Amino acid sequence: MADTNTDFLRGQERSSWIRLRTLILLRWVAIAGQITAITVAQRMYHLQLELGLCYLAIGVSVIGNLVAIFVFPENKRLSEIENFFMVLFDLLQLAFLLYLTGGLHNPFALLLLGPVTISANVMGLRSTMIIGGTAIILVTLLAEFHLPLRTEQGFILRIPDLFVFGNWTAIIIAVVFMGAYSQRISAEMRSMAEALAATHMALSREQKLTDLGGVVAAAAHELGTPLATIKLTSSELIDELDDRPDLMEDVALIREQADRCRDILRSMGRAGKDDLHLRQAPFSTVVHEAAEPHAHRGKFVHFEEGPGPGGSVQQPSILRKPEVIHGLRNLIQNAVDFAKANVWVEMVWTDDVISVRILDDGRGYPPQMIGRIGDPFMRRRRTESDRKARPEYEGMGLGLFIAKTLLERSGATLTFANGSDPYQTITSRPEQRGAIVEVVWPRSVLDALYGENAVPIGQNQPIEV
Repeated sequence: MADTNTDFLRGQERSSWIRLRTLILLRWVAIAGQITAITVAQRMYHLQLELGLCYLAIGVSVIGNLVAIFVFPENKRLSEIENFFMVLFDLLQLAFLLYLTGGLHNPFALLLLGPVTISANVMGLRSTMIIGGTAIILVTLLAEFHLPLRTEQGFILRIPDLFVFGNWTAIIIAVVFMGAYSQRISAEMRSMAEALAATHMALSREQKLTDLGGVVAAAAHELGTPLATIKLTSSELIDELDDRPDLMEDVALIREQADRCRDILRSMGRAGKDDLHLRQAPFSTVVHEAAEPHAHRGKFVHFEEGPGPGGSVQQPSILRKPEVIHGLRNLIQNAVDFAKANVWVEMVWTDDVISVRILDDGRGYPPQMIGRIGDPFMRRRRTESDRKARPEYEGMGLGLFIAKTLLERSGATLTFANGSDPYQTITSRPEQRGAIVEVVWPRSVLDALYGENAVPIGQNQPIEV
């Protein structure tokens, strides 16, 4: 599982690499803007600029773009280190151009925020901090060291020192704020994208397992009668080995049933069957199926079931949705991992709702984290005590996120609490002092017998492929 998770994260990391073509396009836009700004300043406002050096700085960017276009393929994606050097080059080129055109007296000094924002959105924290730190150093140097802007008559254009200091302060604050804000938002978006991708993988795997179970059950059901007939007929032939005409009927029967088995296997191998009876199951059966992989891991899993106030004694038959089974399985796994000795799974139903309550006798959720339960990748680095408490646990911190996402997709509402919290009343048993999670569905979204989700009764239909 750890190797699979590592490969998955590597794949996600590579998918976030930015295309070289995108940076080339952005650089062409910047080059066009720089040429336009210099031309307007020199032609319309007659400013005395070091045109040779200015066009040299722009020419270096042009040459860099042309080299990238002709050397690398159009679909090349830049790794973080390659992207870092591209952005750093653009930052240094822009700073040199500002040095030639007045430093912080030039209003285009705000463009130094561009490379910082790009790095914060597409690169890691270390690379962003290096780019941001470089930008701060360059802004500080440009405040003191630069070639002045001169008019046609030789007058120096400069703003008061107070405004220079204000510009310097504003740019520094903007670099820090925009860099931190963009990096945090991008990191959360990447984490959410990776977590959702993992959720889809988990749901897909559960769906395949469910389909496989349906095919196996259908095979056992469909092949039971012909195989029993073959066995019976074969037994009769063993007792009657002589060439007797009256056995020809049995031989023909064997042939007929063998043909029937062949046809069934061919049908299942080609398309499979969607067994109507496997779409639904009693409520407790679905919950027991979800808990089964964790029922024998050294902890006692206690099941309790019964109707709630106003509910009928007969338990409901619900849809066997893969997201429900996998979501409950993850919640039960989390309870088993953290429990000291016991886990309780309580199933309650009424005419309006269906609910599952999972409790344990462990330490419970950290109080400061209850409001954030369900966020992806919030697991901190494991300490030695954590390894001793959960020696079998390995993962990416996605279990609760996947469970919450899948169950909410099925129409459920989840509530997290601690049994030791004196202000909550979900449980009154003192031994259930650990973590508590309650999952509640409106009965209409899961009921397989009544309402719009009722499973039709009829002949199984081949799955269309």
